Amino acid sequence: MVVKSKNYICGLKNRIRMSIFSKKYTPRWIVFMIDVFISTASIVMAYMLRFNFEIPENEKVGELQQIMELVVAVRVISFLIAGTYAGIVRYTGMSDAKRIFITITSGSIFIGIVNLVCYYTGITPAFIVPISIIIIEYLTTMFFMIALRFLAKSIFFEFKTKAKAKNVIVYGIDRNAQAAKHAIEEDHNSNYKVVAFVDDISKKSGKKIDDLPIYSIDDLAELIEEHDVHHLLLAKPFQSIEKKQEIIELGLNNGITMFNVPKVERWINGELSSKQIKNIRIEDLLERNPIQLDFNRIQEQVKGKTMLVTGAAGSIGSEIVRQLIRFEPHNIVLFDQAETPMYDIEMELRDSQSASNITIVIGDITDEQRVKEVFELYKPEIVYHAAAYKHVPMMENNPVEAVRNNVLGTRLIADMAVKYGVSRFVMVSTDKAVNPTNVMGASKRIAEIYTQSLNGKSATRFITTRFGNVLGSNGSVIPRFKKQIEEGGPITVTHPQITRYFMTIPEACQLVLEAGASGKGGEIFIFDMGKSVKIVDLAKKMIKLSGLELGKDIQITYTGLRPGEKLYEELLANKENTIPTPHPQIMVAKVREYNHDEANAKIDEFIPMIAEQDNFKIVKQMKMIVPEFLSQNSIYEELDKEMARS
Repeated sequence: MVVKSKNYICGLKNRIRMSIFSKKYTPRWIVFMIDVFISTASIVMAYMLRFNFEIPENEKVGELQQIMELVVAVRVISFLIAGTYAGIVRYTGMSDAKRIFITITSGSIFIGIVNLVCYYTGITPAFIVPISIIIIEYLTTMFFMIALRFLAKSIFFEFKTKAKAKNVIVYGIDRNAQAAKHAIEEDHNSNYKVVAFVDDISKKSGKKIDDLPIYSIDDLAELIEEHDVHHLLLAKPFQSIEKKQEIIELGLNNGITMFNVPKVERWINGELSSKQIKNIRIEDLLERNPIQLDFNRIQEQVKGKTMLVTGAAGSIGSEIVRQLIRFEPHNIVLFDQAETPMYDIEMELRDSQSASNITIVIGDITDEQRVKEVFELYKPEIVYHAAAYKHVPMMENNPVEAVRNNVLGTRLIADMAVKYGVSRFVMVSTDKAVNPTNVMGASKRIAEIYTQSLNGKSATRFITTRFGNVLGSNGSVIPRFKKQIEEGGPITVTHPQITRYFMTIPEACQLVLEAGASGKGGEIFIFDMGKSVKIVDLAKKMIKLSGLELGKDIQITYTGLRPGEKLYEELLANKENTIPTPHPQIMVAKVREYNHDEANAKIDEFIPMIAEQDNFKIVKQMKMIVPEFLSQNSIYEELDKEMARS
């Protein structure tokens, strides 16, 4: 019986709370009547204060009634004209306070004018409303009308969000951190509550900001447990990438989700909006310090010239275009066969007002007539060749297309560059071309061999750039893992020990421009890819960053190595196979040089094989050209055994 009574009382309280703080808004007429009551009460209060709560006997009640009628009439009319009662009380803001201020001030000025007119024209022997009452009523009415609205707003959101608000700790104590706190508090749909600040300070400082305590970042683990913290908001600009990654790792290890405050220059009209506060991305854990480019040298080679970018619709090609635009070229010809992605990049550039010097050309790099027309019509002075088939398993199953596109397509573009007097030809290659274990890597190595062999045959300088996986590129693990997480999993990893090197797309493309500008011709530039990353660890961190728990909310499954895939990418940046350059993140690979006629003749042998569509013949020819090409986890391993026996 007692339990039933308690349940009934709790249910009654909840119903009362819901009835008061439901989504239905307070009727306007009630707000209007409250405002009128406040004005009336303020007149009485002003009258009482004027006489220090001891009204002299000679003061008549009629005078108070006369004053009240005039002031209330003015207030009612001004409220109706200004619509002070029309605002939704729970969303009261500074604009509402400003409207009330203007309305009350205007009404008081009007009463003052009536006073002066009636007195100086002799209509009344004295002021209708004493000046002291006007002033006191003005201040009292304005204070209570504004204060009650903000009080009602605070009470409403306190009750509404108290049960489901998630506690947040803000990292930082500067202007950004305070702005982040205010942005969260003002967004009443966010359901977040800031409970403390943390910073790189000594423990237990005892100081406060906005009445919230400041703690050392070293106390984070204790604070998370003590305050039941769900989120850490990174609001402080970091002095280094390493420090940022250290804090993110600290948050991940303590099982909380992290948000990031954008740079001040991205704030809207100088103010931070809660909508701009985003989740930390996996890219933040893999990024490195900004690359120092030789802007003067790049601009000297690019400014006022015509560029051709093949594969311009791809993740690398499109970023090369974005980077080139900064250096004021005369024209950038975007060449790709992917119609929809080309439309997307064109719209992006037009929206950013960067499309005045771009030309969109749809075409295939293996179509000789189309490629010839592009070179004849636009006469490019520099070519960035990023077009390629790059997915390892796809090319392992389709070697004919790997050779047609990556080898013959590259040869066609390179030959046209020579024929039409292009000054520089920059080819985008891959680290999979080093000791290749798959068809894709081998096809790119043959393309490297051919373009290198052309260097010195004409005025065109042929430069090759190699790098590994780029974050967020089409088909990379990052977008795939994100999609799998959104769908509830599982996340699929090929092998628990597989590792890869990563860099961001902008970083890779900046290095391409730098290498392209500094190359003298014939070099294969390789980029410092940083530390190798275990893919399964990458997946685990992405799960944590999404606020999920491995094994409870989502699973990781292993699918086995795909055709042509190897566990470890080779580290190219070592002293045995590279030569340093003035740029710390760029090296030159030591590779064998090939005779052009010999390379050209061997590539010609692919043409009848493509017509025959014989995959094994094509792959065998690739192994003849690239002896270090040894297949792994592939049906073509039998060719290696056959060639070893012979």
